[in-house]
Amino acid sequence: MNTGGIVLSLCDRTGTMVLPWIEAGYSAITVDLQPAPREHHCRQHIVADITQWRYPPHLPRPVIVFAFPPCSHLAVSGARWFKGKGLGALIHALQVVDACRRACEDSGAPYMIENPVSTLSTYWRDPDYTFDPCDYGDPYTKQTCLWVGGGFIMPEKVRAGDLFAEPTCVEPVLGSAILNFSPTADRADTRSITPPGFATAVFRANAGRV
Repeated sequence: MNTGGIVLSLCDRTGTMVLPWIEAGYSAITVDLQPAPREHHCRQHIVADITQWRYPPHLPRPVIVFAFPPCSHLAVSGARWFKGKGLGALIHALQVVDACRRACEDSGAPYMIENPVSTLSTYWRDPDYTFDPCDYGDPYTKQTCLWVGGGFIMPEKVRAGDLFAEPTCVEPVLGSAILNFSPTADRADTRSITPPGFATAVFRANAGRV
């Protein structure tokens, strides 16, 4: 294991969000219902239900926590199917969000909880920040909301022409992630992958403060 501290990422099977931290000398724990698509010697992936899982008390507290609760039953892009899914799907989705919130707040570390534009604004509260992947170098759009706390620093969006700063924003030449993925079995997983540019920007904004 690396020695820079532990980064925790919930409802995260790909590990894209923790990769910049691992490369900088941190260790990572990811938790998800599905197995990880690949292994890394500095990443421990735990297959578990986040509503039942608890952070191991014998480990040092994480230096930062990320959470990506599934959006299938919450995102407004799927609102046309809400009635057919019934209350059970909504209740379970909110239980997962609440488990992520509790784990984040209990950690005492900076944290962010991510979801696309969703009904969380109705059932919980308005997000603290929104962004599109093109704001941080990935050339597509997918409006994404963040609920943050514990001193989490949102990376700045820097546009071409801003003085004294290297631009991070690019044109979304690949269009919309919501509209452009075909309806395949892994569509939800593909659409939920963390934009690498955003993951790197979060690392740069927060690594020196945790």
